[in-house]
Amino acid sequence: MTAHPELLRILPFARRYARALVGDQAAGDVLLRRALNGLDLSGDPRIALYSAITHLTEGDPGLAEATPFGRHLLLLTSLEEFSLADGARVVGLSEAEAAEQLDGMRAAVRAAAVTDVLIIEDEPVIAMDLRMLVEGCGHRVTGMAGTQEEAVRLANSHRPGLILADINLGRGGNGIAAVRSILSGTEIPVIFVTAYPEQLLMAEGVEPAFVMRKPFDPFTLAVFTYQAINAGRVPLP
Repeated sequence: MTAHPELLRILPFARRYARALVGDQAAGDVLLRRALNGLDLSGDPRIALYSAITHLTEGDPGLAEATPFGRHLLLLTSLEEFSLADGARVVGLSEAEAAEQLDGMRAAVRAAAVTDVLIIEDEPVIAMDLRMLVEGCGHRVTGMAGTQEEAVRLANSHRPGLILADINLGRGGNGIAAVRSILSGTEIPVIFVTAYPEQLLMAEGVEPAFVMRKPFDPFTLAVFTYQAINAGRVPLP
C-alpha cells in the first residue's frame, strides 16, 4: 500500500496531524499505523488517510480526552491547510455542520487561558517577530534564548508554561537538544518551528509532536499553542 506515490508524499504530514491530535510522538505514530491498516485507496488518498486517523480518535476510550470534530477541523484547516469543504469530507459532516463546529473551536482558542512562553530562536529579528505574535495571541513571553545553554538556563529559572523553539540555533547549538535537556527535569509542552517540517516527521528516532511550518500567521500560532497546552507533551527522553 505504501508504494502509492501520493500516499508516500503525504505520510509525514499525516504523521504530524496524528501526533498533534494525541499530543505524543509514539501514540501518534501508532495511530497512523492503525489508520494505514486496510486503508481504501480507491478515492482520494489524502482524504482517505486523514479520515481514517480522524475516526480512530472519535470517542476512543484509550485517549485521555475524546477529541471532538471541532478540534479535528481546527487542525485540518489551520495545520494541514485543508479547505473547509475537504475538512468536512474528512470528518463526515456537511459543510454547514463543519463550519459550525469550526467556529466553536475558534472561539475556544480565542478565549483560551494565557501562559508564559519561552522563545528559543537565534535570529534576533525573527525572535522579535515571534515575541510580537505570541503577545498578540495574549500570552506572556517569559524569556528569549538565542543559544542552547541560555535556553536551559531560562527554562530552569522562569518555568514557562510553553516553549516555542527553532530547530537550528546556528553556532548556539540545537533546539531539540536544548528541549531534551529542559524536559529531563520537568514537563512543558513544546512547539518546534521549521521551514521544512516534513524532515522532522520521518519516524526516525526521537521527533517532536508539535511542528509548525515557517512562516505562519497569528491564528495558526494560536491554534498550535492551544493544542500543545491542552493535548499533551513532547516526548524527548
